[in-house]
Amino acid sequence: MKSRRTLGNWERYLSLNVAACILTGAVIGRAAPWIPDALSKLEVHNISIPIAICLFAMIYPIMVQISFSEVKSAVRSPRPIGLTLFMNWAIKPFTMALFAWIFLKLIFLPYLGAPQAQQYTAGLILLGVAPCTAMVLVWSYLAGGNMAHTLVMTAINSLSMAVLYAPLATILLGVSGIPVPWETIALAVIAYICTPLAAGWITRYQAIRRKGAEWLERNLVPRLGKMAIAALLATLVILFSYQGDKILELPATIGMITTAILANILLVFGLSYLLARALGLGYEDAAPTAIIAGSNHFEVSIAVATTLFGLNSGASLATVVGVLNEVPIMLSLVWLCRRTSGFFGPMPGPSGPERAG
Repeated sequence: MKSRRTLGNWERYLSLNVAACILTGAVIGRAAPWIPDALSKLEVHNISIPIAICLFAMIYPIMVQISFSEVKSAVRSPRPIGLTLFMNWAIKPFTMALFAWIFLKLIFLPYLGAPQAQQYTAGLILLGVAPCTAMVLVWSYLAGGNMAHTLVMTAINSLSMAVLYAPLATILLGVSGIPVPWETIALAVIAYICTPLAAGWITRYQAIRRKGAEWLERNLVPRLGKMAIAALLATLVILFSYQGDKILELPATIGMITTAILANILLVFGLSYLLARALGLGYEDAAPTAIIAGSNHFEVSIAVATTLFGLNSGASLATVVGVLNEVPIMLSLVWLCRRTSGFFGPMPGPSGPERAG
């Protein structure tokens, strides 16, 4: 029996909670900058330790619920894996470059100026080339997606990024010698995937062995779910506290960069969703495929932008804007997925994942 994936009051008051966390973080960053300054120093290879702890608290409860027999089945399902790889590497980087050019170098050029527009465009390209490998586990879970497929794709994305990131970024930026942040990628895989995966497997194995599967689903999973909700709220506050000053000082610039990011996410998400339907995928595979396609790996993009252009560059700022957009935009797409699950036909019965809505 699968536990129903709901968030209780968090789901019911989604917009209010997101807005409150964004506002709280921005106010903290502006009124008490010493707090985010102290937190930002807790970093290893561009991986924020506070954010890593929050992500572990979000992802670990999800890993506890994954049956590894389902992972084996997901590996043997080529259509969702193939579609996800196609969208991540053949479509999204190029559409991000296109929208960055349209909005930042054409529409908003008079307000930004050519040098800054060029910097912001470079940052968005670096963001678009890096597929997400951590937060998508949370978004897929909340959408009621196939978590085994999502887990497999996060692993494949991590491996493919080591090979494809630098060549694609070089082509789109026209800059040679794009660095591959090996330490950032490796540490992100360990912190965001391997560690919660191992902890989740041990917890699941011990809980079923001692208490049974029904106790796991009825008692442990709901308790862990509360921890995940608290971690998601904390992540929002921390992320926005880091850049609270920029949000308040450069709202117009932030809005212009966000427009290009949002346009790309909506296009890639929508195209993935429609292609999944055309390929005959069920909702549980279609939702994570579209969500993974829409997400980005902000640690990698920030690391490369900082190395190439400097910490205070426009390119670095653009990647940071991607971080700020990630949570509210992806939560909105989770809501959209849940409301449109019927587009893919009836959900499976009790033996499969239950309908998320």
